[in-house]
Amino acid sequence: MTAAQELTAVPDQSGVDAAVAAARRVVASLLRAGGGSAVEMAQVAAQLNAVADHLDEHAPAMDQRMVDMWAGEGVTRHDPVTGPENAIAPPLNLTGVDDGTVEGEVVLGLPYQGPPGHVHGGISALILDHTLGVANHWAGASGMTAELTLRYRRPTPLFEPLTITGEQVEVDGRKIRTRGAITAAGEACVSAEGLFIAKHLPRPR
Repeated sequence: MTAAQELTAVPDQSGVDAAVAAARRVVASLLRAGGGSAVEMAQVAAQLNAVADHLDEHAPAMDQRMVDMWAGEGVTRHDPVTGPENAIAPPLNLTGVDDGTVEGEVVLGLPYQGPPGHVHGGISALILDHTLGVANHWAGASGMTAELTLRYRRPTPLFEPLTITGEQVEVDGRKIRTRGAITAAGEACVSAEGLFIAKHLPRPR
C-alpha cells in the first residue's frame, strides 16, 4: 500500500479560510439565483460592496501582501487551484504518493461551467497546468510551464467527483516533461502533457 503526503494547504475552519469558503458559496448562490429570481439583488450588491469596502480598508499595502504570500516554507495558500485563501479556487487538495504520482479529487459546480452541465475547457487547463507543476515539485525537479498540450476526450461533468492525477516522466537538463489527466467515473475526460523549464522567479521581498 502506498503512503500519501499532503502537497497543498489544508483549509482551516476559521479565519480567512472560513471567510473565503463563504465567498465561494456566495458566488455559487448568485449563479444559481440568476437575474430572474425574486432576490433583491440591489440590496445584495450593497451588502457585498460594504464587505469589500471593509476588507479594503483594513488590507495591508499590496507590496507587503505579496511578501506575506510568499513567506514561509512555500506551500501556497493563495493560488487559483488549491489555495484555501483564494475564492476562485475550488479548492483542489493534492497528495503525493510514494510511486511519484500526485492525485486529488474535486467536485466542480456552476462557477466552472462551460458547455451546459460541463466544465469549461479553460478551467480543465488551469487545473492540469497546476497539477503538473505540483507533480514536478513532488518529484524534485520543477520549473515554469513552457508548453501545455491538452486532449479533450469527452465533456467533463459538473457536480460529479473528478479525479486529478499528474506525474513527472522525464528530466533532460533544464527540460522537464510531465503528464496528467482528469477522469470521471473511471473514464478519461482530459489528458495533458507539459514541458517545463527549470527556472524560478524570485520571491517578493
